[in-house]
Amino acid sequence: MSSTSLCIGVVAPLTGRLAPLGAPLSYVLRALGPRLAHVRNGGRPYDVNVAVRDSRSDPGAARQAVRDLVDVDAAHIVLTMAGTRVLPAVTDACEATEVPCVSTTFPWQAYVHTRGADPGHRFRWTYHFAWGLDDIATVFADLWEGIDGRRAIGCLWNDDLQGGLLRHDRHGFTPAASERGHTLVDLGAYREPAGDFHAQVGRMREHGADLVTSAATATDLALFHRQAREAGLRPRLITCSRWLTYPHTHNTPAPDVHGELADARVATLVYWSPDHPYRSSLDGTTCAELARAYQHATGSPWLQPLGLAHALLETAHQALAVAADPTDRASVAQAIAGTTLDTIAGTLVWTRGPTPNIALLPLVGGQWHPGPRGPRLAIVSNAAHPGVPLTGDLTPAR
Repeated sequence: MSSTSLCIGVVAPLTGRLAPLGAPLSYVLRALGPRLAHVRNGGRPYDVNVAVRDSRSDPGAARQAVRDLVDVDAAHIVLTMAGTRVLPAVTDACEATEVPCVSTTFPWQAYVHTRGADPGHRFRWTYHFAWGLDDIATVFADLWEGIDGRRAIGCLWNDDLQGGLLRHDRHGFTPAASERGHTLVDLGAYREPAGDFHAQVGRMREHGADLVTSAATATDLALFHRQAREAGLRPRLITCSRWLTYPHTHNTPAPDVHGELADARVATLVYWSPDHPYRSSLDGTTCAELARAYQHATGSPWLQPLGLAHALLETAHQALAVAADPTDRASVAQAIAGTTLDTIAGTLVWTRGPTPNIALLPLVGGQWHPGPRGPRLAIVSNAAHPGVPLTGDLTPAR
């Protein structure tokens, strides 16, 4: 029986500020190349081509990449990992060109809000798997309570989209944290990159907040921590949802920034690690095996997005394998909408919500601990996912 060719399109940040996301995605594309080359649907074989276009970490370039994948490469499905401005550019372009898209890497509320929609809106072509801002707040509350019970938490949030979502009184970080009995003190919005945090440090002193939560860049977080120390304040714990995946790679700021933050004992969310109890639906690879293979092939430490990148490709393969007609984009989109799939990043269920087009991943709490080979991300809180073993103790700054 002759085979028909299908195409998986990938918009990847191969260059620009989001390139650290492109590195694990590029690796997974190479490693899974043989597995992705063919798919069998209803007993019929199909050849599969993978076409990769560089978003250049820019929304305009990302939109053009989608158009090229559709018009030039004839992609039947598009995959992407990106930031809060580039990812919506990809998904909106996919919605406009009527090609199914699966994305990942940031909270689902941000995914919905940045596209001008409200929770409950149903997109026809675009699907996303991740976690929620409320899930981050819950994990961070576990970490705060592991240090000092319920108390005032200083919130270091920027004046951009990210800070606005965290402050949102219904869909953001604040409601879930407040429900746990914590008092959130907004230290004052700031513009990135920041030049001075003395006003925020002053509010921290005024409210007696010695626990801080943030979504700052590594450079801004280090500046805040240094100025707090210079003012005689020492945060006992900083939880940060952004400085989480690349603090020890060549893509990140200078060593003095890392030294400052290592001393701060930053804690963060963890959505994937070598210790997670999952396997690939494609070949049974475990999380630990994937992390080791990545380190061996690249010479770089594993990164959390590695598991997400692998799950993206598992999802695309599954959709093409079960769609009523894998050559029809609408049929592929319908297949994604009904998918439940055990992946190396966890079980993805698009039929359950929390809102249409979204599959949730659970979170655990981690903390960067110093080690002989550089910082090590230890799992220090697993209340939301006991299946992930603890690999360290939560340690406050001294």
